[in-house]
Amino acid sequence: MTALQQPQHPVLGAVVAITDTLDQVADANPSFMATDQKAATLVEIARAKAQLAELELRVMAAADDVAVDSAARDIAAWLHHETRQRPEDLRADLRLAHALDRTYGRVAAAMRAGDCNLVQAQVIVAALDDLPADLDPEIKDRAEEALVGHATQFDPARLRRLGRRILDVIAPEIAEAEEAKRLAAEEAHARKKTRLTMRRVGDGTTRISAVVPDAAADRLATNLEAFASPRRDDGARTETGDYLPYARRLGRAFCQMLETLDPARLPIHGGDATTVIVTIDLDQLRKDTGIGQILGGSPITAAEARRLACNAGIIPAVLGGASEVLDLGRLQRFFTAAQRRALLLRSTTCEAEGCDIPGTWAEAHHWLAWALGGPTDLDNAALLCSHHHHRAHDPAYLHERLPSGDIRFTRRT
Repeated sequence: MTALQQPQHPVLGAVVAITDTLDQVADANPSFMATDQKAATLVEIARAKAQLAELELRVMAAADDVAVDSAARDIAAWLHHETRQRPEDLRADLRLAHALDRTYGRVAAAMRAGDCNLVQAQVIVAALDDLPADLDPEIKDRAEEALVGHATQFDPARLRRLGRRILDVIAPEIAEAEEAKRLAAEEAHARKKTRLTMRRVGDGTTRISAVVPDAAADRLATNLEAFASPRRDDGARTETGDYLPYARRLGRAFCQMLETLDPARLPIHGGDATTVIVTIDLDQLRKDTGIGQILGGSPITAAEARRLACNAGIIPAVLGGASEVLDLGRLQRFFTAAQRRALLLRSTTCEAEGCDIPGTWAEAHHWLAWALGGPTDLDNAALLCSHHHHRAHDPAYLHERLPSGDIRFTRRT
């Protein structure tokens, strides 16, 4: 008899039993299942996939002898040859298998219970591996426990975001300092990786490829979106009147930006930076481990914020300080650039309920119309995209400010 006909180990026996059971329903047509049974089946399949994935990883972690017997480089290479799966996926599975076997028992247990799927496990392990190497083991255990608990509620994308900030949840007393160290390391890494290449394609175009720090990318996006905003009709539409795809608008915006640079203002060793706002608490700015935030972009260290403020035309919005006169009352009709920056600090998107149009594309709206005596100040201002700004002046709609700060529009009956 073969090993499959006479399994000697309960793990092999369980797998054979599963495949035998699946063979029995190979010809069953799910079209005739009741709706609630289809729903229950799909959920149970997802749970079973998680359990089978954990079992596969558990066996992989203990299967070095299989690779040795066949002279394969490792069990991932052996599986690629035997099962024709993607080698990169198998190598990732093998790394995860060793991590679960040696370090992350809670993640493995959650997979065995069907409470954590393979992708969630990969995200959790990556987040835990990214924690500082000198972190107290007890804190790392709490981080694993917290992330495994959240796996029953959050998908991989949300788990990834939570994992990046897990110290804020379980150890807020050290989170700020650790985040500052991480950002400093990332900034140093970004400086080493920064590069830009230009290659002539031969058809009148040049392909530009770049790897730059996130902060530099945020500055570039700030400038390009001033040209690519949907509110601008010049060059943003095709001959048929349709909007250009966003990537093409950004490409044109890049060209426009280069054409509008003032040569008289370019220093010898570089160009003039775009206007970018960095928000940072005054006490954070003074600390070596402080953290700031590029408005609508990435966090940066206080050291980087101080450097940018010195020589890159960055506007620092130091919270707690009043460096600009923002409330101009009735002195003028239009909101100033300073006031628009203050509105962006209040809301990075259109303030209409459920609208996610970036605030940099929005317009400053007088809550009480200027013609009716409304002052041009922040208390009378709302940041609205072009669509909602038109609705605000449309007599067919009512609009009200909600306690959350959002603006709700309702059609008059």
